[in-house]
Amino acid sequence: MYVDALAEACGPDFGPVSGVEWPGSKAEQHAVQQAMEWRGPEAATVSGELLEAVGEAEVLAVHFAPVSRAVLRAAPALRAVCVARAGLENVDVAAATALGVGVVPVHGRNATAVAELAVGLMLAEARDIARVDASVKAGGWQKPPGPGREIGGSTVGMVGFGQVGRAFATVLRGFGSRLIAYDPYVTDAVVSRYSVTRVDSLDTVFRESDFVQVFARLTAETECFLGAAQFALMKPTAYLVNTARSRLIDTSALYDTLAARRIAGAGLDVHDQEPLPADSPWRRLDNVTITTHFAGDTTTTSLRSARLVAEAIAELAATNRCVSAVNARELGWV
Repeated sequence: MYVDALAEACGPDFGPVSGVEWPGSKAEQHAVQQAMEWRGPEAATVSGELLEAVGEAEVLAVHFAPVSRAVLRAAPALRAVCVARAGLENVDVAAATALGVGVVPVHGRNATAVAELAVGLMLAEARDIARVDASVKAGGWQKPPGPGREIGGSTVGMVGFGQVGRAFATVLRGFGSRLIAYDPYVTDAVVSRYSVTRVDSLDTVFRESDFVQVFARLTAETECFLGAAQFALMKPTAYLVNTARSRLIDTSALYDTLAARRIAGAGLDVHDQEPLPADSPWRRLDNVTITTHFAGDTTTTSLRSARLVAEAIAELAATNRCVSAVNARELGWV
């Protein structure tokens, strides 16, 4: 996909382009990814193949492969690291900046995919879809414990209104819900463009919503910023859905809230430990729908990721800069 996208964006003679396989099984790679989520690129062992391959590279394009100091120092000709995702936990941005290397994320690549799964988790919880399906396949014929809740006519609150929140608002418009959002970094004009009402506090989102959707970015400011105080404000009939990052939430407080049935349920695609341990108490809760961190994993996302990375590389090739680099100002690119 990346070779095809580069040929389209930069011309068929662009290159040379070479690929390097990140060693290990999918499970091993995911374990390394989890370590980098918490401790950065130095938590990963860098393969000799990668160190050898970057020796003459001017651009390194990765998804979640580690770009540590060792990788950057092994690439004296490197001008940019293009990352096919918005998060940069796998890249040593400070070291790259010190070496004059741009670090370019892509935004919005999986926004529609995540938004659609967020809707799916709402439906699964509000209508007990997954639990009833599991009952039938186990030989039973379980009916939901009570009447389901419709998304239409409900208040749906968003914590964060970036690319995913905007895609979600577009998808949900047909349900006829009241949409509210808290995001102090987005302008009134952007929020109103999507027929969403801005609220001025997190408390308002949690107090008024029938469904709370977490779409915030993980930063030092937002780590574990949703906890017991917010969950205590929720209606007992309300649901929480998180398709963003687990570390945005005090997951112990959320577990306690669900176990005590203080709220109706939750839909979670992200978890502090992935995969969940076999003896995880989360596996025993009957008011949570759990998916395996695949919200953004679609064919469309893969194609879009390749195209966005290729367009960033084309910009660099044409202008010797990429204005979307997170360190563009430090490098004098803007």
